[in-house]
Amino acid sequence: MHRVVVVGGGAGGLELVTRLGNWQGGWRQEKEMRITLVDRQATHLWKPLLHEVAAGTLDTTIHALDYAAQAHWHGFEFCQGAFSALDRSSRTICVDAVIDADGQQLFPARKLSYDTLVIAVGSVTNFFDVPGAREHTFALDTVQDADRFRRAFIAACAQAEHADSTNEHRCVKIAIVGGGATGVELAAQLRQTAHVLAVYGLHKLDPVKDVAITVVEAAPRILSTLPERVSKAATELLANYGIEVACGEQVAEVTEGALRTRTGNVIDADVMVWAAGIKAPAFLGGLDHLTVGRLGQLLVRPTLQTKSDDDIFAMGDCAQCLWQSPNTWVPPRAQAAHQEASFLLRSIQQRLRADASASLPVFHYKDFGSLVSLGKVGATGSLMGGLIGGRIFVDGIVAKIMYVSLYRLHTIALHGWWRTMMEMVSSLLHRTLSPKVKLH
Repeated sequence: MHRVVVVGGGAGGLELVTRLGNWQGGWRQEKEMRITLVDRQATHLWKPLLHEVAAGTLDTTIHALDYAAQAHWHGFEFCQGAFSALDRSSRTICVDAVIDADGQQLFPARKLSYDTLVIAVGSVTNFFDVPGAREHTFALDTVQDADRFRRAFIAACAQAEHADSTNEHRCVKIAIVGGGATGVELAAQLRQTAHVLAVYGLHKLDPVKDVAITVVEAAPRILSTLPERVSKAATELLANYGIEVACGEQVAEVTEGALRTRTGNVIDADVMVWAAGIKAPAFLGGLDHLTVGRLGQLLVRPTLQTKSDDDIFAMGDCAQCLWQSPNTWVPPRAQAAHQEASFLLRSIQQRLRADASASLPVFHYKDFGSLVSLGKVGATGSLMGGLIGGRIFVDGIVAKIMYVSLYRLHTIALHGWWRTMMEMVSSLLHRTLSPKVKLH
């Protein structure tokens, strides 16, 4: 059988192995392929939801998906462990052993052979070598990172109640470095969380006056990669939430309890989040001479094959793929990973039907616009107007419905329509019967 190994169970990687397994009939028919998914984690959560986990407004027990169960349902195999090495001459990869929290080995180190390898390991936070950033701020790369921040935020609110009586004013200060989608969405969700915590009596602070949230952005405006109208609408909504936006402030140093910017300003904070940018995982630069770009991403051709090896593909945030001109690249967005998964499904099918050296189709990314969630009030963003040309600006509840539908399209790709509808009903019942924010 043709051995397909996909490393990385993010939005694109998981969709690809699911659709490949479905295409060859799950576990029921004669197999043309042996499909294996490799990931260091045991469960999957759509990464754009991490800001909701950090704010405590999303329960991961409802939305997380077990890779092993997905593999059983859709006819592929799951191998847990970190991808650590590549041997192109023997067409094998190394997967590290898995050790649990008590130091016990769950799975030994293994080697997997492949005929087609797809690398979809995503991205990690880029601290830009800012002194103290890694040590004193929270990143939001994983569910565990988001949960650590959530607990720190709740603890800061609780501790503010018992502040020294000599203090003039009790206040929790939150600083979010980065005015992109993650930073803006997290700020809006945290304001909502502060209100809910006060309602539940977890603190007696004023959710607006006593919980100060500041978004620090180096560019002249937040959401700088999106149209200015979207940025302006988001800024106004954050202002309505009582969230301060500090643009044109590039962080030069982070210390315990404060940010110092290049302009000399000091922003005090009890809890700090770093959401200023992403980069590819550093280990990609050492994978048996695969070529990487400036941000450490694997350089790929228009077929998504790596520059160095026809049998190795890369997709998602870890791939640098030309878009429209020599200086523009496919952006690191969930919609790009979704499109690349659909494209690679066709490419791998073609590799099975023809010789591996046969020419493959060329990937063309289509930008359908961007949406930013701003809590219960709604969302804002712009969509590509295919019928009228240009862009369509959307705001409020319409944008919120569209934003939620993006996640549902992802779950449909993984589970199909029927199971997605059942999951929506289950999620609605859970939200009705459970606290609005995870409190522990």
